[in-house]
Amino acid sequence: MKNILITITLLTFSAFYAGAQILNGEGQIHGSIEIDAQFYKPDSLIGAPAVPEKMLMNTYDQLDYTNGRISSGIRYEAYQDALEGYSSQYDGSGFPYKYIDYKQDNMEVTVGNYYEQFGSGMILRTYWQPQLGVDNSLNGVRVKFNPTKGIYLKGIIGNQRYFWGQGAGLVRGFDGEININELDSALGNMKTKIILGGSFVSKYQAASDPTYNFPENVGAGAGRITITNGGFSFYTEDAYKINDPDAINGNIFKPGDAILARAGYSQKGFSLLLTGEHIDNMSFKSDRTATANNLDINYLPALPRDETYQLAAFYPYATQPNGEEGMDAELKYKIPKKSLLGGKYGTDVDVEYSAITSLDTINLNDQTTTDQGYSSKFFKVGQTGYFDNLTFEVQHKFSPDFKLIAQYDHEFYNKDVIQGETGFTNIISDVGVLDGYYSFSSSHTLHMELQGLSTKQDQGNWVFALAEYNFGSDWFLGALDEYNYGDPDPTLRIHYFTVTGGYMHNALHITLGYGKQRAGILCIGGVCRNIPASDGFTLSITNSF
Repeated sequence: MKNILITITLLTFSAFYAGAQILNGEGQIHGSIEIDAQFYKPDSLIGAPAVPEKMLMNTYDQLDYTNGRISSGIRYEAYQDALEGYSSQYDGSGFPYKYIDYKQDNMEVTVGNYYEQFGSGMILRTYWQPQLGVDNSLNGVRVKFNPTKGIYLKGIIGNQRYFWGQGAGLVRGFDGEININELDSALGNMKTKIILGGSFVSKYQAASDPTYNFPENVGAGAGRITITNGGFSFYTEDAYKINDPDAINGNIFKPGDAILARAGYSQKGFSLLLTGEHIDNMSFKSDRTATANNLDINYLPALPRDETYQLAAFYPYATQPNGEEGMDAELKYKIPKKSLLGGKYGTDVDVEYSAITSLDTINLNDQTTTDQGYSSKFFKVGQTGYFDNLTFEVQHKFSPDFKLIAQYDHEFYNKDVIQGETGFTNIISDVGVLDGYYSFSSSHTLHMELQGLSTKQDQGNWVFALAEYNFGSDWFLGALDEYNYGDPDPTLRIHYFTVTGGYMHNALHITLGYGKQRAGILCIGGVCRNIPASDGFTLSITNSF
């Protein structure tokens, strides 16, 4: 009832205020809508279940109004019922996101729902990612204060969204940032730029467990520094969390820590980026009983790249909050124009290597004492490999009308650890991609992809082919086929064929498709959800104004 009253108040305020200002020719309204619907057919061969409703749909409708110092917004969501792969706890409709924001001089106050991030997000990041079914927004109050030039302060308090309700824990936090070069005009002229930052976040959740003496207040702190000078850049953040037993770490009382370090150099035609990361027991949720992606307070940055190609993303990496050691190196180089390998337009080369392993740990038999669970050695590589990937990509423009991208991936993947399954051996795979674009005219283009995945483990070899033609009248038509020709079981060598067509004009995109979708896992930035197998029609409509 309380949330309904808040919603009605916000809607009434926004509608009357916006209406009055629009009549006076003031203010701006922006919005967006997204509709994703699917009609399902059962298919026992690919494991697509029967869906009683036959058709399911997710809808998101955002409306924002800004006038001077005041802005307000609201988002309507409807899951009728939620698409397969999303929690059934989303079923229904309502207004889970609504806010009013006021700015005056050097202060900004937000009441209602908001998204916020401190530093890289290792102790606080709230965000909305509908593709993953993630929305951990805070509902409460946020204050931003800029007392003087170069000093930026934030304070937050609120409860996190949990489907149509809110989590049991209360989240409080403070972040401060000092831009050294903005403090004084003389410092502003320095070639070296320095930004210092620090954060503290705590959660409160009542505890009355008869077995565990759970801490009701859990705090986490982090410090960070950014240094740049010309083409050089360096960033590091170090985080620490006190003992926080929860469902993810098996209710152990060991403190958590994490460090992210990134160094890079870039100039015209060349860049090098090196990243190292250490994560140890850094699951941080506002409800100690929460699992999966629910009620995450923090975000642990993923090192491996988010692959865009279908087969290159076949075995995606999910960040391991209980512990990992990782490194990533990426080199980009543009072979100059009019050289032997660069040709008339130059050639872009991108090489990236990622390696992630377990921590070096010693299990402790201390359940009746401190119950730390294990001890670990800082930045020392463990014996269990989680993920190892080498990517080599070349982009070359042969003419004004034709561009080709070639990519090769060699990957090691520990499926037991990453996907939480058992009985799999480590998977070693090789993926090759050819991606071509040809323009027949300024408005008629053909896009084609050919991909192959080779492995002796899991489901064996795959091949993927795609062709998409864009017409000059904003229409497009495409077809793809993903074929598991190397499955050890001949009856499971299936063609996952899909045909799509649609219309695109400015911000309006309408796509209609029919085909089969294999079961898999979708990861964005190391956060993942399972994608179930499906067979049927799909419809997607997006627009913004």
